[in-house]
Amino acid sequence: MRCPFCNETEGRVVDSRSSKDGDAIRRRRECLKCGRRFTTYERIEEVAQMVIKKDGRREIFDRWKLKSGILKASEKRPINLEQVEALIDDVERELFNSTEHEITTKLVGESVMRKLKSLDEVAYVRFASVYRQFKDLNEFMSELKTMLTQ
Repeated sequence: MRCPFCNETEGRVVDSRSSKDGDAIRRRRECLKCGRRFTTYERIEEVAQMVIKKDGRREIFDRWKLKSGILKASEKRPINLEQVEALIDDVERELFNSTEHEITTKLVGESVMRKLKSLDEVAYVRFASVYRQFKDLNEFMSELKTMLTQ
């Protein structure tokens, strides 16, 4: 590990411990040349998950985009932030625990809607109306009727 002060590559690890959230190892190091100490973090390198958009474009999965859509759908509803985070964690676990590194936006949307439907039906309808791009009131009513018969 290169010293950030003198660029020397020879050093020693003084202390190692897990980070607070447990996803990294925090190491205190000491440079053998200048004697100064610095901290490094060792993390698992995660493979970027790709989402295939409706038009065929591919982009890196963005948790914030998903969270933003769910928060808009659940605005002024009795859903707290912890429930939203848990929902997103469930979606990520469901979609990315396979060996596939690419998923379609359809799979993401359907997974979110299944989980939102059991959490809050109004948030589900709001999310579905944007995700499914209802063109008119008839499509919207059709979705509501389907929901009411289940």
